[in-house]
Amino acid sequence: MKDRAQILVVDDDPSIRELVKLYLEKELFEVRLADRGDRALEEFRRLPPDLMLLDVMLPGLDGFEVLKAVRKSSRIPVIMLTARDETFDKVLGLELGADDYITKPFDGKEMAARVKAVLRRSGGEEDKGSDVSWPGLTVSMAEYDVRYGGTRLEMPPRELELLYFLASHPNQVFTREQLLEQIWGYEYFGDSRTVDVHIKRLREKLPDSEKYGWSLHTVRGVGYKFATRG
Repeated sequence: MKDRAQILVVDDDPSIRELVKLYLEKELFEVRLADRGDRALEEFRRLPPDLMLLDVMLPGLDGFEVLKAVRKSSRIPVIMLTARDETFDKVLGLELGADDYITKPFDGKEMAARVKAVLRRSGGEEDKGSDVSWPGLTVSMAEYDVRYGGTRLEMPPRELELLYFLASHPNQVFTREQLLEQIWGYEYFGDSRTVDVHIKRLREKLPDSEKYGWSLHTVRGVGYKFATRG
């Protein structure tokens, strides 16, 4: 992670903006603030940050609309902030390409740790020059590209990284906590439902994979594996 990474904090509550700014500046981040969704997009287009902390409920444009607009041109990490601990908000954010989510009220130290973890993962700790191939499937970390059955799939970064990791370790079972640590870069602060949502989305995008001799398999009571025949 480079020095003085820039974080764009988008929230309409001034007390939350200042709290987040305080904790992130203690970690030596450079912090920019926006109080509306439309202003967040203006800031993003003026000078793209290294990471965006994005509230769901915003005036102007809501957080989901901002995220969709950002994902049209950028893969910068985005962490959603939600005041409601509702699965729908979290699932929708992840489906639109969010890297993580934090539920309000949150602990400032935990929030800063989540930001650092997501930046570490996006900074390229994994081998960006590698591809992994199975019948009908190729995942390229160099180009962030997935081909399935000869067709290129649109896939958010964390989905692609999860698929790449599992496909690189065939028939090896990983717990949800291990996958959180490997893909999202944190352990204690993770929510295992994040993994479940990503696996569900991957299965929807890789239908009938069994015909190629592999599948994303649930190991009951343990976790997941990239199962292959033979």
